[in-house]
Amino acid sequence: MGIDDDNYEDLTECALTPELEKQLVDAQSECVFMWTNRGGEAFGVVMSYLPKDGRIWLTAAEKRARISAVRRFPRASICINGTGTPNGRGKTVTYKGSCIVHADRQTKDWFYPEFARRLRPEEAAATVFEKFLDSPHRVIIEFVPDYTLSFDGAVMWQRSPEVAT
Repeated sequence: MGIDDDNYEDLTECALTPELEKQLVDAQSECVFMWTNRGGEAFGVVMSYLPKDGRIWLTAAEKRARISAVRRFPRASICINGTGTPNGRGKTVTYKGSCIVHADRQTKDWFYPEFARRLRPEEAAATVFEKFLDSPHRVIIEFVPDYTLSFDGAVMWQRSPEVAT
């Protein structure tokens, strides 16, 4: 550990391992998706997501403010935490990156079935959900991360085992 081992000023050594980060992203199904609105203000909503090939895929109706916002300025961020997963609380990962908005049939044809089965694993429920998703004005956001900031509370608590219980 660093020079500030006796306090919580420097948490740079408290990052998730790559394995824990992958477990967290795969186990969780919701994230906070954040973008900048027209007024230059940060805004975010909770969204379900699909991790695939190092990207995070999301979907929304074309009329949602986040769609016009990321078309105007494609930079966004996503935060995923471990609450409610086997990873437990105190584990988070935040990504900064760029968004690509897809409305093409080819993307929809692979995304809707995979996304529906991730969120609704039972075949009948997934089929119904997939049909519901496939509406005329729905788009898919491909989030391409280029910066990662993660945190593992268990590592932080190792600095002060007397209060970790």
